[in-house]
Amino acid sequence: MMQIVFAGTPEFAAVALAAILEVAEGSAWRVPLVLTQPDRPAGRGLKLVASPVKQLAAARGIEVLAPPSLRKGEAAATKERLRAIAPDVLVVAAYGLILPPDVLEIPRGLQTRSGSITAINIHASLLPRWRGAAPIARAIEAGDAETGITIMQMDAGLDTGPMLLAESMPIEADDTAASLTVKLAALGARLIVTALRDIDRLVATPQPASGVNYAPKIDKAEGWLDWSASAALLERKVRAYDPFPGAAAMLGEIPLKLWRTRTDAGDKAAAPGTVLAANAGGIHVACGEGELVITELQRAGGKRLAAREFLAGTPIHAGDRLTRPFAVQ
Repeated sequence: MMQIVFAGTPEFAAVALAAILEVAEGSAWRVPLVLTQPDRPAGRGLKLVASPVKQLAAARGIEVLAPPSLRKGEAAATKERLRAIAPDVLVVAAYGLILPPDVLEIPRGLQTRSGSITAINIHASLLPRWRGAAPIARAIEAGDAETGITIMQMDAGLDTGPMLLAESMPIEADDTAASLTVKLAALGARLIVTALRDIDRLVATPQPASGVNYAPKIDKAEGWLDWSASAALLERKVRAYDPFPGAAAMLGEIPLKLWRTRTDAGDKAAAPGTVLAANAGGIHVACGEGELVITELQRAGGKRLAAREFLAGTPIHAGDRLTRPFAVQ
């Protein structure tokens, strides 16, 4: 019997857990414990909400632990529980907490062709292209033509461990971070099942030393667009920041969220952020290079609307300016 402890938090991870549990129903796999992030306040009422992984595990009757950290004293009970279970392997997907060496050393390990491994990570990038917390958004933002999933052996570094499996996927011209996450979640679920089934035939391959990039967590302030950038870059940012934090701009005192855009070469000289035209086809805004045409946007507290519907309730005219708040200038 293969004892698997799963560690993950968002829907991306829940998809992988569901795939493992589906196989476990008819095999010698068993998931006795799930680790996830603590419940977080969400929604207008800021009620505590369990992570998607916790919700799935609870529905299947699996024990769940949600320590705020695995490095501090409050994690002692979690580590003791892991030792008591003595799993064969930890499977990790977008967990959100660093797993220190003393946790990575707890599992008994699974044997590959290149040695024993105790922890496997499902990483949403073709390593070493994007290491870190936000590989999906950063790939879109950078204009990458493709991304993928890497199943890797975990070590003490940040996404630095040897690779076990990888599969690429194109980034489509209309992909947002939300849509690409859904696609990669399905790919990650398939690859982790393959990796666990074929673990004794896999070889852990060190990552290349070149081509390493760090994908830092998206900061909310990044959503405020800098109109001096090129329209091509801003269009990618709009997609990369959907759903969080959402690309944003100020129209006078009115904060806007920008959800769908396209680029236009533009032939009018105007200061970046200047509205060149606003009609049913979109709101044309001058950029450092080219024009960004906004086709779907939202006022604070309102609904996402196509440009035609938005302009019917909030007029925008040529010559108006879209800016960033002074605090993020």
